[in-house]
Amino acid sequence: MTKQRRRRFSPEYKEQAVARLSAPGATQASVAAELGVTPTQLKSWRLELEAAGSASAIERQQAEAGELARLRQDNKRLKEEVEVLRKASAFFAQWAAKT
Repeated sequence: MTKQRRRRFSPEYKEQAVARLSAPGATQASVAAELGVTPTQLKSWRLELEAAGSASAIERQQAEAGELARLRQDNKRLKEEVEVLRKASAFFAQWAAKT
């Protein structure tokens, strides 16, 4: 009895296989039969892709939140600098008026 080698599929192949599920009338069993994989394997690929999509969405949201926090910090610093310059301008205006 020979041992059957485990087949490996590329991420692109998995994406294309899962994309075929969205075709009208396509069922998990029919697509799996066409591709020569089990319906369970096709389902696990679909779940992996959905999880990866949500993970990338979470990562994108975290990056945006980090950028927003940095922008708020910069905005606060700039407001403080404007206030200092406004006070300095008023001081020198009074000083110039006295001379």
